[in-house]
Amino acid sequence: MYLAKDERYDTMVYRKCGESGLKLPEVSLGLWHNFGDNSTYANMKQMIFTAFDNGITHFDLANNYGPVGGAAESNFGKILHEELPHYRDEMIISTKAGYTMWPGPYGDFGSRKYLLASLDQSLKRMNLDYVDIFYHHRMDKDTPLEETMGALAQAVSSGKALYAGLSNYDGATLKKAAAILDELKVPFVINQNRYNIFDREIEKNGLKKTAAKLGKGIICFSPLAQGLLTDRYINGIPEDSRIKTDGRFLKESNLTKEKLLQIKRLNDIAQKRGQSLAQMALAWLLKDGDVTSVIIGASKTSQILDNIAALRNTKFSAAELSAIDRASV
Repeated sequence: MYLAKDERYDTMVYRKCGESGLKLPEVSLGLWHNFGDNSTYANMKQMIFTAFDNGITHFDLANNYGPVGGAAESNFGKILHEELPHYRDEMIISTKAGYTMWPGPYGDFGSRKYLLASLDQSLKRMNLDYVDIFYHHRMDKDTPLEETMGALAQAVSSGKALYAGLSNYDGATLKKAAAILDELKVPFVINQNRYNIFDREIEKNGLKKTAAKLGKGIICFSPLAQGLLTDRYINGIPEDSRIKTDGRFLKESNLTKEKLLQIKRLNDIAQKRGQSLAQMALAWLLKDGDVTSVIIGASKTSQILDNIAALRNTKFSAAELSAIDRASV
């Protein structure tokens, strides 16, 4: 049975999700990659232990994380109940439903049938009575928004989720969804979207501004642009890199000469700040109060520790911000 460090809360900073009472660590651990059945169980455990020992209390999952779909939830649930059951009340565990999980017309998107069935399956895989946050994972133009939000309301009222979240929504749809959830008295507290120095879509589609206006939190995934915002590719593409070993989400064609030049310029700025490029990229997301937390992925414990070190300096001068903008566009 695992025993956490007594000083685990000494250095981590926790931010409120918008105007709610829920706080998240500035850095959360995502289980999108490296927690499926193709990963080493002992390494998964060490990454969970390292995260928790350093104040990361939020573990972010989804029904389809693997491979295969559901494997990340099953592996996390096993670790939780073998090693950390006595720390459950110190954790925020989130999961999602919205992408394809099983065949047929009821296995994806945003119907009441799919969302509530998926949540039951997720709880069973993790051997939990409830999750802290249950997200709808993506917008669904073919299902009435009232139906999808009603399913989230049912998840909360049944006690199977404490809070509701939305993922990959734009600003206009968020505003409509929030109005429905407010009317249903649902504690909707957080939006999860891709956001990084290279991808600022939530600034363009109104999500960031709308979330702040509504008093809702924002948590970012892909903060390092699938590894582009690191020094990993500055001197070429390593054979053990995600581009070489996976290629589903980051392709060799993404690393153009222009993109490589941008990465090198950003790396120079980071070095002048006394940070790695990855640390600066995470700090950049946390520079203002609009972002509650950033979700990091990791394949080894050293990456978690390196990313947490970004929290030592999240302040930027106007000159630094301008330089980052010039280098990244």
